[in-house]
Amino acid sequence: MSTRKPSLTNAGMRASPETVEPPLQQLRGLRRQVLEIIDEVLGDSSQATDAVREQLRQHIAAHPGRPEEALLEHLSSLRSEQPESQGDPTPQAEPEPQHPSSSRLEAALRDRMLMTAFQPVFDLTTATVVGAEALTRFVSDSGDPADFWFAEAEDTGLRTDLEFAALESGLTAAVKLPPQLFVTLKLSEAVCLDPRLPVLFNQTPVAPARVILEISGSFPQDHAASLDAVVGPLRSAGVRLSIENTGSFFAGVSHILRLKPEMIKLDRSLTAGLNRDPLRQELVEAEVRFAREIGAALTAQRIETKAELATLAGLGITVGQGYHLGRPSVQPREWATWGGRAGHLASPGGRARTRRTG
Repeated sequence: MSTRKPSLTNAGMRASPETVEPPLQQLRGLRRQVLEIIDEVLGDSSQATDAVREQLRQHIAAHPGRPEEALLEHLSSLRSEQPESQGDPTPQAEPEPQHPSSSRLEAALRDRMLMTAFQPVFDLTTATVVGAEALTRFVSDSGDPADFWFAEAEDTGLRTDLEFAALESGLTAAVKLPPQLFVTLKLSEAVCLDPRLPVLFNQTPVAPARVILEISGSFPQDHAASLDAVVGPLRSAGVRLSIENTGSFFAGVSHILRLKPEMIKLDRSLTAGLNRDPLRQELVEAEVRFAREIGAALTAQRIETKAELATLAGLGITVGQGYHLGRPSVQPREWATWGGRAGHLASPGGRARTRRTG
């Protein structure tokens, strides 16, 4: 069996250190501290801080190229906001969503009532499909989304079992993908550290060189040794690693440097509306330089507009996925067309610099 790894991008995975500027030397002194603070705020995905993040984005837009002034104005406005004194009214509780029962989860596990959808991953420099990400879909009358099922599984102690069932489904379905495509499988912390993971890959018919395991960049540092012990042998066999850079990029740098992944995935918070945000464009540029220096491919997810795609390509992103490029599909006949598929992409050259836009 060939162990040749499917290409992440025809534009190449490695860059000579002599030709790439150190990625973080451009962000020094006060500006670097300011950008780290802004990155932390924008990287928070909790609903409770939606208004704060939107307010910060407005201040950034009002001060293009001057993040220090934007942050100062943002902090001043937060201090000036005084909550209205209305006593301590009892907040009305929002109705709890109705989760599927434990019996339904057990039935889903027992009868394997789940299937895999694949979303194509594109090389933005050639407009061709180079891989696919596995996404779980559940077979039920309610049509509940996967996040709904996994949340209930977390509450009932069945999440790890459900994730392994999803992994098995993804690896089984991956056999029907064109053989030159890589397949990305997302793992939680618990699955990464589970001894069943190596056993699963020893039994799969998918070549290890085609598999990319995606873990979160917020993986606890104190579990690093345990992660290496489980994932290390898989990587030696040819399996590759991707880190989803959720939250703060700066906080995850040491984690990325230690693991040296073949791929780094930009957080959605950096992709959405990137064409309208010069500051986030600067942050993405820093990540592009960093990825090139360590020899990793930087990939963008959830690209939903032509403008987002053009901006990402102009900043040097060479790999991406999203509804604008291709939607997830559960149809093997559609997967088969990805082997020779060239999509219609805006700015397919990808390497050219683009002027920042506000």
